[in-house]
Amino acid sequence: MNDDSIDVARSLQQIVDGDPTAADRLMPEVYDQLRRLAQSMLNQESPSHTLQPTALVNETYLRMADQTRVDWQGKTHFFAIGAKMMRRILVDHARGKNRHKRGGQSQRIPLSDDMRVTNQKDEDVLAIEDALAKLATLDPRQAQIVELRFYGGLTVEEVANVLGVSKRTVEAEWTMLRAWLRRELGGELAD
Repeated sequence: MNDDSIDVARSLQQIVDGDPTAADRLMPEVYDQLRRLAQSMLNQESPSHTLQPTALVNETYLRMADQTRVDWQGKTHFFAIGAKMMRRILVDHARGKNRHKRGGQSQRIPLSDDMRVTNQKDEDVLAIEDALAKLATLDPRQAQIVELRFYGGLTVEEVANVLGVSKRTVEAEWTMLRAWLRRELGGELAD
């Protein structure tokens, strides 16, 4: 574990322990990485998307800094939760812009090989969110794998570490989950 990871882990533990200044010390340690994650997620949105990376990072950080009951398991876990929070913020944003019910013709959802959505429309974000919600009722761990890989950009090894399972388990489930998502989204996923 490098010094940066140790500092983040220490700050996270201090937040859990109730130190009122720990969140202020944590922000400079994680800001650049959260900003890169936000920029990566927003690059996948449509060009007309109105959220900016700084606003997404600030909203994410505010939500995360208030998480005193989370058993933080280190820097990777922190960024996995950060990716999940960003996804929720983007879904809420899409729902707010797209209050009317989806309908009409199916839209193709282009995905690169690593399953990241590119140039999403609000409808695409919501379709993926609906599929993830359905998956979470069927198998919560598999839904976490999709969230961590798809939105968080974590490697298979990092996902295995966060979830406390073997790398081989995540690889096998990821293969199956890609097929499940293709089927669930009506074949709208690009190869």
